[in-house]
Amino acid sequence: MANESRPCPCDIGDRFDYGGRGQEVQVGHIQAYICKPSASTDKAVIVIHDIFGWQLPNTRYIADMLTTNGYIAICPDFFVGQEAWKPSNDWASFNDWVKTRDAGKIDKEVDVVLTYLKDQCGAKRIGVIGFCWGGAAVQHLMLKNPHLKTGLTSNRMVHPTFFIFGEKDNIIPLEQVTLLEQKLKQNCKVDYEVKIYPGQTHGFVHCKREDINPQDKPYIEEGRKDMINWLNKYI
Repeated sequence: MANESRPCPCDIGDRFDYGGRGQEVQVGHIQAYICKPSASTDKAVIVIHDIFGWQLPNTRYIADMLTTNGYIAICPDFFVGQEAWKPSNDWASFNDWVKTRDAGKIDKEVDVVLTYLKDQCGAKRIGVIGFCWGGAAVQHLMLKNPHLKTGLTSNRMVHPTFFIFGEKDNIIPLEQVTLLEQKLKQNCKVDYEVKIYPGQTHGFVHCKREDINPQDKPYIEEGRKDMINWLNKYI
């Protein structure tokens, strides 16, 4: 579990050396990274970043991966110009920092992005995925936003949602995952899935490079494949 000296276990992991295939655009009052497939499509996915922000190469890699699978992918700056967390920051200040970046208060930004996707990109079917901080944001959206089709996150939901957990995630212990499953079984009326990946740590799907983590490669690839399959099923 997180402790006082390190209240969030997020680490930069393996920072990808990746420039991205897309471009940065202005979407209303925020900036965003967007990548579009060569073929026309009305399917789009909003990618919600972790505490390291919308410019993290890892997150842009995931967005581009979605595009290679036929989706318009957009990663907006949900910190709205506020500075993202840096690995060099003092973790003693983290709790105060994160209080100014509430994952449950992104509705205004989501509405702007949805309008952009529909009006400027022709999107009609839109899903959302999120990592760490972004996972909490996805769960918030899945409980209320009627314009989204599906979500993936890390309880009564209104959209099909896929939860990805690492067996050795030190911020979400397995007993919390079990409790989540119990609540979903009791209350959830839409399709959902909770999957635990053996031996994996927090953020493994986008924080680990499979080429330098051979023991984790099968699970990284499996998590990404599962993510695409879920999106394909519901968007």
